[in-house]
Amino acid sequence: MTGISTHVLDAVRGTPAVGVRVELFTNGVEIASALTDTDGRVPELLPGPVDEGTYRLSFDTGTYFDTLGTRTFYPEVSISFAVADSGAHYHVPLLLSPFAYSTYRGS
Repeated sequence: MTGISTHVLDAVRGTPAVGVRVELFTNGVEIASALTDTDGRVPELLPGPVDEGTYRLSFDTGTYFDTLGTRTFYPEVSISFAVADSGAHYHVPLLLSPFAYSTYRGS
């Protein structure tokens, strides 16, 4: 499996974050977008192989929290990462709460 995928978990509610708009950029140009599914996932945001380079994921966390009636300090979360192997799979999860977030390279 190659490409780019993501997963958003609401760490406060302990559930997947459903309906979060995710956009993928490279060189300042949007190349893909999607909404997280009922499991908080976008399993194939960009099918592979993926060109080597720097990419940025942008998550519309403000709208997500607005739909829950929750104030947030982070209306958007952006994560930049480097693709060094075009034949690899890049899974970038986001653990989200209204006042903090965390990410890592998943599998």
